[in-house]
Amino acid sequence: MEDKNMARSPGAGSARRHSQFVLLGERRFWPLFLTQFLGAFNDNAYKNALMVLLTFGTVYQTGMKPEVLTNLAAGLFILPFFLFSATAGQLADKFDKARLARVVKALEIIIILLAGVGFWLQNLVALLAALCLLGLQSTLFGPVKYAILPQHLRDDELVGGNALVEAGTFVSILLGTLVGGLLAGFDGGVAWIAGICLAVALGGFWASCRIPAAPAPVPELKIALNPLSETWHCIGFARRERSVFLSVLGISWFWAYGSLLLTQLPAYTKSVLGGGESTVTLLLTAFSAGIGSGSLLCDRLTQRRGKAVEPGLAPLGALGMTLFGIDIALIPSVGSIGALPPFGGLLRDATVWRVCADLFLLGAFGGIYCVPLYALVQQRSPVDCRARVIAANNIINALFMVAVALGAGLFLDRGHGIPALLLGMAVLHGLVTIYIFSIVPEFLIRALIWLGFRRE
Repeated sequence: MEDKNMARSPGAGSARRHSQFVLLGERRFWPLFLTQFLGAFNDNAYKNALMVLLTFGTVYQTGMKPEVLTNLAAGLFILPFFLFSATAGQLADKFDKARLARVVKALEIIIILLAGVGFWLQNLVALLAALCLLGLQSTLFGPVKYAILPQHLRDDELVGGNALVEAGTFVSILLGTLVGGLLAGFDGGVAWIAGICLAVALGGFWASCRIPAAPAPVPELKIALNPLSETWHCIGFARRERSVFLSVLGISWFWAYGSLLLTQLPAYTKSVLGGGESTVTLLLTAFSAGIGSGSLLCDRLTQRRGKAVEPGLAPLGALGMTLFGIDIALIPSVGSIGALPPFGGLLRDATVWRVCADLFLLGAFGGIYCVPLYALVQQRSPVDCRARVIAANNIINALFMVAVALGAGLFLDRGHGIPALLLGMAVLHGLVTIYIFSIVPEFLIRALIWLGFRRE
């Protein structure tokens, strides 16, 4: 098949001997990487810009409270992951994934044009519809981007490829969030948001047109349109192999933990550090840089034992996430907050540097935790249903994130503080990962082998 021949081309063979970054110069990888990078940027730039505009009411006057509107918008973005992930998995198993990527990116251009019309007419319905449709196109692209990697990369390149994708995704999320938030505060910023998002969408379509063919594993598959029954079937595919299903649960828990941490970061910054928006940006940057660094480090750590995929890194990453998560929660408050200190003053505060270090290291161990799990899911999922297993992962991701958000809301509503919430979540993370890794001893055994406490 074309994709397997490509994966064994001379360039492919040299990638492993040099560095995972060599993949960025090869056509079997860089177009997919760029497509994903630009798509994640657009999702977050538009979503964050809209959230800021709704929160401060600078453009749209409605009878609804800003917090209700922002929660409605967040719900509309995540809704397609519940409804259409199963269908997305079927499509990715039935059709050429490169062709699907082009269709999805063409859809993104249309969606951004709809958002531009919404900004021009100040039509909230159009803007919310565009946000929901962006969630839909992300849902459709999810199984494509992860299921295509094993078709274009060798087994011993999966960790490096996933590391680059994860690192790039978090950098693009950070950039998109910052750009969207900043432009939303400027006069005429909505025009800039629409223009930049359209240019990025066009760039994403250009990159998707250069993704090499990835033939369908099951072209005869019949698409079932019932989302509930197909969601259950997708989860059933993931459960066939215990290590795959537990890896899916581990990945979903990582996203739930990370989403809760990022959601609470602004309030934590204000109540504990006495900082403002610039401090939140600093902390977001530290966390994103940590995840990127940890993800990229995974490839070297995997090579230490000469394995294509090293499951033993996941328990070590989970341990680091727990320890540094606990330390963040135990940092004492700066005390009474009068006028918020300037950014330069905060940088001279040892507490701020401690939080930055904790977030960087928590993110780094998070990358070490999740990248091997992604690679293991790709490597061990059956070829004929790999995309549907990825779809099941996306569904469970969304379920976990919503459940954790609801639980956090109830916890805070009872009068508990954010440090107590973060402490409870860090401890819970440790308990959940201990449970997951104890069910399949392979993870802990491989961790002991990697550390040198046990022989192969």
